Amino acid sequence: MADFDKVFAGSIPALYDTLMVPLIFQGYADHMAALVAGFAPRAVLETAAGSGAVTRALAPLLDPGARYVATDLNQPMLNYAAARQSAGCAVQWRWADALDLPFDCASFDVVCCQFGVMFFSDRTAGFAEARRVLKSGGRFVFSVWDRIEENEFADDVTRAMAAVFPQDPPRFLARTPHGYHDVEKIRDDLRRAGFDDIRMDTRADVSRAAGPLEAATAYCQGTPLRNEIEARDAGLMQLATERAAEALADRYGAGPITGRIQAHVIVATK
Repeated sequence: MADFDKVFAGSIPALYDTLMVPLIFQGYADHMAALVAGFAPRAVLETAAGSGAVTRALAPLLDPGARYVATDLNQPMLNYAAARQSAGCAVQWRWADALDLPFDCASFDVVCCQFGVMFFSDRTAGFAEARRVLKSGGRFVFSVWDRIEENEFADDVTRAMAAVFPQDPPRFLARTPHGYHDVEKIRDDLRRAGFDDIRMDTRADVSRAAGPLEAATAYCQGTPLRNEIEARDAGLMQLATERAAEALADRYGAGPITGRIQAHVIVATK
């Protein structure tokens, strides 16, 4: 993983939240929120909360007296998420590294993490930390994207980037968001972290955009793919976005477009 794969700064948090969340994240956020709320937890920890898609969906579903702590390693994303959260929902926002959580053992009924564990430098260590802070019988609920070929827009954009930068294609989307999809590997990492009760659900959904340019802008400018493009040639950002839009238009048309997305949702019980 490149160092800038984890950098969500500058204009990325706002573009991520306004373009990427409705494009691919919101449906899974709503599902995770309903899943977690169904366990009726009294204390919830969210790691890698990002721009707060799950937080906004889950907070209103919890009992008013429940404790909800939302954390992220990236302070700009955390600031953005906290600013967007409804004033009526009591959420404690904290910077925290999911691999070294600043919480006591057995503090939470649920630890949840939507599309964040792919960014962990040591997933087994991150899973072990989630288990440590869970109470007996508590659940670790997280999601990861399936392989990039099952996520059409991401695959198309990655191929378009290879045409713009043939000597050194940006591979952020394939390398990191879609780089941790092997269910047997995930099971093995969870078992090594101490989890034995593991349930996995592969969920297909549909990604929708108002048009190819909106989807291309979301991926090229609202994710760390932007960092990869700028590291090669910042002056080619607009061209890269346009080439991605052209690739999407060639496949899906010039108007509103839809594409297949797929992810794994995992519940591991302590």
